[in-house]
Amino acid sequence: MNTARPAVHRAPVVAVPGLGLSGELSIRILDRLAGRSAVVLLPGFGLPAGRDAPRSPRDLAQLVLARLDDLGYGKAILLGHSASCQVVAHVAAQAPDRVESLVLIGPTTDPRARPWPRLLGRWLRTAVWERPGQIPVLLRDYRRTGLGAMARGMNSAREDRIDHTLAAVVPPVLILRGLHDRISPSRWAEELVTASQHGEAKTLPAGAHMVPFTHPVALAERIDAFLDHTAATRR
Repeated sequence: MNTARPAVHRAPVVAVPGLGLSGELSIRILDRLAGRSAVVLLPGFGLPAGRDAPRSPRDLAQLVLARLDDLGYGKAILLGHSASCQVVAHVAAQAPDRVESLVLIGPTTDPRARPWPRLLGRWLRTAVWERPGQIPVLLRDYRRTGLGAMARGMNSAREDRIDHTLAAVVPPVLILRGLHDRISPSRWAEELVTASQHGEAKTLPAGAHMVPFTHPVALAERIDAFLDHTAATRR
């Protein structure tokens, strides 16, 4: 996918789109990163999802591992956005030898926002900061995935504790969020850093939850800096 920039000596970056989203937003970031990259689509996360499709983050993690085998990637840097952060965290917990590092953008779900009314309230407080230009893209993606599939996927995500999962993750973790992201607030990001063994959190000076659409350059710069630093640390 990414051939515009020279390869670097690190594992390929593999992105899983957020719930209900296509791979388009992930590509906005990946095309600006150094080295190899790929997008992995899952039921509800880039692909339509029927009622019988796997939807728990733990089960979806197994599909990611199978796709890594298909791609021939023995080890990868995993990138998640929103609810897919929980999926890639489970991959790292289940198969630490397959994951070089994790990048989590706007990770969900803060247990304080677990009830649907609170979650919707955070979404509304975040939506006022989003750019209207992304609405046609989101509507297209949500229509393809289906609102029922998205609701079932979010129900599974709300039952999953990413903070507990990160406690078992050995590779380094970078957490990124937009300044106005109320779905993934700064306190929650810092709690995830505390829960992880080797984590750090960064807040962009602008943006909200959909920063892969609105601020891909700023995200790519911070991701490249993090990956370069972790690569240097391993040497």
